[in-house]
Amino acid sequence: MSNGKRSLAEVLDTEELKVQEQNEENSLESQAENEDEVDSKFCVECSDMPTEIFCVSCSENFCKPCFGMIHRKGKRKNHKREEVLPDSNGGAPQISNMSQDITGRSGLENANGSENDEEDEIVPDSSNSEKENIEKEIMSGIKKNISYIPLRLTHQERQLLRLLEASLHVSEYTDKVDILSHTSKAKRIVSQLKEMCSILAGLVVASDLKLGQELIVEKEFADNAEWYQKVFEIGRRYKIMNPEKMRDTFGKLCYMVMDSKLPQIEEYLEFNLYKPIQTVERYLSSRDDPQVFKMFDDESIIYATAEISPGNRSRYQINRDIKLKERSIEKIASTYSSSKGFTKEEIRQVLYSIGDFNAYTNANRKPILRMITRLSKFENLSNEYSLGIKFGQGGARLSHNHQKQYQYVFQSLQLWSHIMREMIHLWSLADDDLFSPQQYHMQSTGQGLHRVKACPKVSRAMYKILGECERKCNGWVGSQVVHTGDRDVPNALFFLDKYNQVPQILIPIDRCIDELNEAVKDKFIKTHIESQFGSVEKLCDIILTDFFRHAFDGSGADNFYDAGSCIDGRLTSAWNFVQNISKRQYYKFFMMVGCTGFNGTEGW
Repeated sequence: MSNGKRSLAEVLDTEELKVQEQNEENSLESQAENEDEVDSKFCVECSDMPTEIFCVSCSENFCKPCFGMIHRKGKRKNHKREEVLPDSNGGAPQISNMSQDITGRSGLENANGSENDEEDEIVPDSSNSEKENIEKEIMSGIKKNISYIPLRLTHQERQLLRLLEASLHVSEYTDKVDILSHTSKAKRIVSQLKEMCSILAGLVVASDLKLGQELIVEKEFADNAEWYQKVFEIGRRYKIMNPEKMRDTFGKLCYMVMDSKLPQIEEYLEFNLYKPIQTVERYLSSRDDPQVFKMFDDESIIYATAEISPGNRSRYQINRDIKLKERSIEKIASTYSSSKGFTKEEIRQVLYSIGDFNAYTNANRKPILRMITRLSKFENLSNEYSLGIKFGQGGARLSHNHQKQYQYVFQSLQLWSHIMREMIHLWSLADDDLFSPQQYHMQSTGQGLHRVKACPKVSRAMYKILGECERKCNGWVGSQVVHTGDRDVPNALFFLDKYNQVPQILIPIDRCIDELNEAVKDKFIKTHIESQFGSVEKLCDIILTDFFRHAFDGSGADNFYDAGSCIDGRLTSAWNFVQNISKRQYYKFFMMVGCTGFNGTEGW
């Protein structure tokens, strides 16, 4: 108003505004007071986890993960600590008279550097010296394996992967090249490789016009050699950590790269499709930043790359380990990133790649280790649950008494465990053998026309693993022949495919045994099992006995010569067993607990 008077509405609005400002000031003062007062119920470091340890030297409360991070080395490592017991009445936590050394790592599992066939889990009640030895062993394993661990794909690389998979699905490369024909094979190879490159370029144009123009406008295939090599390397790198993917197309991809390295083909195309796999070490060495390799000497990398196993633990314990892992990742990313070297996001990608390797190795090895534990129960059970087999009975092609069969199964499982532990290394060696300059030849193996090519590096590594396993088992039952580069295992690609079947065979059986113990909580299922087998324990023993007998009986080959106890024959027998498991009396219980099969979603 022009006379300076205010309306009633304006007066009320002004008073309301003053009340709101006063309330905000009081709220801020209250928050400031609360920040100065640390609640003894919660960790002083993270402020959101309950107090579990009281550090006498620091006079502060911590949760286990924060205490382990802050007191892991230096003078703080020797600080006196006391366990804090939660108060059942909701009051302040009470300090226990018992003192412990707690690191809060019981749920973090790491696959690196372990030579033992026990689950690589860090036990919180072990002594300081034992923990230091475990940490050194794990860190040593990480340093050793970074030469073989593939780098996780970025978002842009995954887009290229989809283009590659689409191109491979429509390609008829092996149908046109690996055949008996009067026409020149070199001409067929060149024609098919050019067609594949054209399909890739066309798909790029369809998905990204600007990039597609850069690839095809006034350019020959050789001008884009680096881009084609990158695309094919992405496909090979992705397959290593995802062996269940690209099952129909990976063979074509490898044979294209293999043929492009032939001298006559490379001379005509003026380039090849081969590029070494982008590993963690190769990626970190691509820039002049020696500081970044020091992160592998930082103990935080154990937590940052470990797999978090849920097990039978509570959600609180799992969340605690997740927060510890996240803080460790951020700590390493902040410490070892630089403006001239690697960014935080690139460091995180490296840590995630190592974490992927740990999860992959644990997922493949743990079913084998659990099966070895279950086998130990049968060592002295030679009556009702005898493992003995006799040639000609039940399809068996071997004759073993109970003790000999027990040793035979034990050393086979130990061998598979060692192979799964070294699988990432074997992938690298197989890659070298497959794309070496050595020529291959076509041969009818009894299962079609295949490329036969020697695998010297894989063969040497396998015999080394076999020798290590033999020393651990104090002897060897059966043949020690490893088939590589012959009619049984024509090339390194077949070798990889063969041993990638081990987890697919054991995981469904392992899960069925575990799920049956949970399923009997339903009284109807329990009654059904007891009416046929007496108890769920007897049913599990029957399944395991049948598996230990007939999955290792030398059967499964298409002729007598290939059957038996050789290193590859053991896996053939196991695969033959699961192929015929639908004929077993207990097969319906596999279906009842939700088992979809031993070959992914493609059936039994």
